[in-house]
Amino acid sequence: MTRWADPRYLWRRLMHNLPVKLLALVVAVVLWFVATADRRANVEQGYDVPVTVSDTTGGRGVGTRAVSDLTPGTVRVTLSGRPERLRELSGDDIEAVVDVTGVPEGSFTRPVAVQAPRGTALRRQTPERVQGFVDTLLTRTLPVALSVATPSETSIPRYAVTPSEAAVSGPGRLVTTVQRLVSSPVSLAPGEDRETPLIALNARGEPVRGVTTTPTTVTVRRLDTGELPVKSVPVVLNDPPPGLRVTAVSVQPGNVRVVAAPELLARLREIPGTVTYREGTSTLPVTLRLPAGAQALEQVNVRLTVERRTPASPGTP
Repeated sequence: MTRWADPRYLWRRLMHNLPVKLLALVVAVVLWFVATADRRANVEQGYDVPVTVSDTTGGRGVGTRAVSDLTPGTVRVTLSGRPERLRELSGDDIEAVVDVTGVPEGSFTRPVAVQAPRGTALRRQTPERVQGFVDTLLTRTLPVALSVATPSETSIPRYAVTPSEAAVSGPGRLVTTVQRLVSSPVSLAPGEDRETPLIALNARGEPVRGVTTTPTTVTVRRLDTGELPVKSVPVVLNDPPPGLRVTAVSVQPGNVRVVAAPELLARLREIPGTVTYREGTSTLPVTLRLPAGAQALEQVNVRLTVERRTPASPGTP
């Protein structure tokens, strides 16, 4: 039997210089923990990162270009790093760029390049490619339309908007759909002014996304300083002449605002209106018969359908 098979020999070898052996084992474990500390401390975290566009296309005959309909507009990016570093970051701190340099005008599908911030590493991104549309950049100047809250019936507010014109810029196929630039609705007290955003609207009155306005806001100022004696009064039409019969009538507006002294307004219950009746369907102006000292703030029209009465047959009771 060899000495390595002798348990007593093995025990003596194990116990020989035992403190030194234990110290070496402890040092090895500590060194392993130190060497792998960074790797073990790293964690992963996901961010929603907005996609930005890079386009350095240039040369003769190539104008300024714009990108629209970017789908999706964000990518999901997963980074790894130390927890404290990842907690400092947000999606806006990470670069996700789609390069359309040299891409012809029209639809495109291109890869997104993600640049991980210092102290982190990119693990994955979803999706890796995005779609969009390259178009010529167009700028138009349009007047600014005022949008304010409906005033009370006892006031006649006057407003001013500054500036009165603004530029709308963006992809040509979007800018051409813009029909109006309006100020965001605002309610102002007499003499008050407020800055309000501009909104680009299409022919259906819907906001146009993907365009920018310059400036982005306008100042709306209410010029009047108080309330005026105003009252909203219904309009009553004269009767049609004998032989004619009204089958349909629509008065616009049905109530008219009247400015007058408070004591006169208190007595007003209705405003007589005169219209010349004729056969057929027509839209006619209404002549208002206002009392002395009163003034109407609206022009009144009426849409009438008039037909001739059928004479009664002999013997008809």
